[in-house]
Amino acid sequence: MSARPRTTSRRARLAAAAAIAAAGLAATALTVAPASAADAFSVQYRTSASGATADQSEPWLQVTNTGSSTVALNRITLRYYFKADGPSTTYRFACSWAVKGCGNITGTFGTLANPTATADRYLEIGFTAGAGSLAPGQSTGDMQLRFYRSDWQTLTQSDDYSFSGTQTGYANWQKVTLQEDGALIWGTAPAGNNPSPSPSSSPSSSPSGSTSTPPVDPNAPVLFDDFSYNTSADAAVQQHGWTVKSGQGGPGVSGATWSPADVTFPTVGGSKVLNLRLTTDGTASGTKETEIQTTARKFKNGTYAARVKFADAPNSGPDGDHVNQTFFAFTPLNAPMDPNYSEQDFEYLPNGGWGEQSNIMYETSWETYNPDPWNAVNTHGEQRQSYDGWHLLQFTIDNSNITYYIDGQVVATHGEPYLPETPQFIDFNHWLIDLAGQYSTTPRSYDQQVDYVYFVKDQVLSPAQVASNIAALRTAGTAFKDTVPAN
Repeated sequence: MSARPRTTSRRARLAAAAAIAAAGLAATALTVAPASAADAFSVQYRTSASGATADQSEPWLQVTNTGSSTVALNRITLRYYFKADGPSTTYRFACSWAVKGCGNITGTFGTLANPTATADRYLEIGFTAGAGSLAPGQSTGDMQLRFYRSDWQTLTQSDDYSFSGTQTGYANWQKVTLQEDGALIWGTAPAGNNPSPSPSSSPSSSPSGSTSTPPVDPNAPVLFDDFSYNTSADAAVQQHGWTVKSGQGGPGVSGATWSPADVTFPTVGGSKVLNLRLTTDGTASGTKETEIQTTARKFKNGTYAARVKFADAPNSGPDGDHVNQTFFAFTPLNAPMDPNYSEQDFEYLPNGGWGEQSNIMYETSWETYNPDPWNAVNTHGEQRQSYDGWHLLQFTIDNSNITYYIDGQVVATHGEPYLPETPQFIDFNHWLIDLAGQYSTTPRSYDQQVDYVYFVKDQVLSPAQVASNIAALRTAGTAFKDTVPAN
C-alpha cells in the first residue's frame, strides 16, 4: 500500500483580525506583576469547530507582543481551559498549521486544583527555542491547534470555559491565559486556578513511559541497498525484499496507472541508481506514476536514511505539474482512525500543490486519519525553497521523538502522539497530486532518483555516523545487506 492521504486546504492562511475583546466577557485580566515591567501581551482566539459537540476542539490562537521589549517565545505558555467529558477521559493534542512551525509548538494537558462547573482540565501550549522571539508589535501569526479524545469519541465543548462557538474570527480573548516565566500576564483563569509553573507540563519533558535509546551498537541489524539492479523485473529486486507497484489506485489522480516499466536503474556517475519516473500528458489516463516499497513490514525505531535527487523541472515539455517526490515509512490504515496507523514523510512538491504555489518540502508525522469524512491527526515541518538536485534525507525514531534531517541539519522534531506503534514499510514513490498544475496535453516526464537507502534498527545515529557507515559499506564492496529480523 502507498496511498498517503493529505489534509485538504490544510495550509490555508487566515487573515488575522486584531479586534477588540468580544462584548459580554464577564471577567477582566488579573493584575499580576509581569516578569519584566516592559513585557505585555495579548491573546487572540477563534475556532473553526463551532458546534456544541465536535470530533475535535479547535482553539486557534495567536499572541501579540504589546510591550516594549523583545521576548523569547520559549518563556511563554498559554492555557485553554475546558471541562472533561468524564473523569477517566484522556485527550491528545495536535497542531495542524502554524506560522512559527508546528514542530516549535508543544501541547500538554493538566488538571485544575479547584474544578469549576466549566473547567477541570487545561491544555497548556508552549514553544521551543526554535520558535524564536517576538519583538514589540509582532505577532506569532496563526496557530491552528486542536485536541481530541483519545478514544476518538465525539466531545462536548459547549460547557468549556475557554470555548466560544460564535468567535469565528480572531479577537482578543480573556478566557485564555498567558504566562511568562510562570507569571500571569494576560487573561482570567477559572476561579481559584491562577496559573503557576508546573514541572509536569514542561515542554522539554519526555512522554510518560519513554526510555532512552540504547548506546550505538556496531552489530545492530541493518538494511542497506544501493539499487544495483538491471530492471524492475530483475529477480534480485524481489529477492532483496522490494515490491514494485502496478495497476491503479491512490494516492494521486484517479485513473492514473502505476508503471513498473518506469522504475529503472540507470548508471549515474559510474554507479547504479534507482530512477522513479512520472509521466503525464495532463490527463488521468495519460499519467503514469511509480513506487517501490519493502515487502516486509519490519521497521520501527531506529535510523532511516536515503540519498535522493529531486527534480524541479521535467526532462522535456511544459513545467508546472503538481508532482510529489517522496521518501517515507508507514503502517497501513486498516480502518478509519486506526490507532496502529503511522507514517513519517519527506514530501517534496517542486511546483506546489495542496494550495501551495511554489517549491515546498514537508516532513509530516501521522498518528491516524479518517478518509470520509476527512479527519487527519498529523503534524509537520516545512521549508519553502528549492531542493532540486541531490540531498541527504534522514529521520530517526526513538521512544520520545521523530527527528528529521536534510543535509545534516535538523528540520523538524515531533513527539507523541505521532510515534509509530507497530512495524512499518519503507517506501519511495513519485506521483501526481492533481491535474490543476499544468493543462497542456504535451507529454512530459519528471525523474526522482535514489542513490541508496539505509536503516539501522533501534539506533539513533547522527548524520555524520550515517555517512561514515555508508562509506564503510561501499569501501567493503557491499551492494546489499539486510540483517533486520522479520516481525
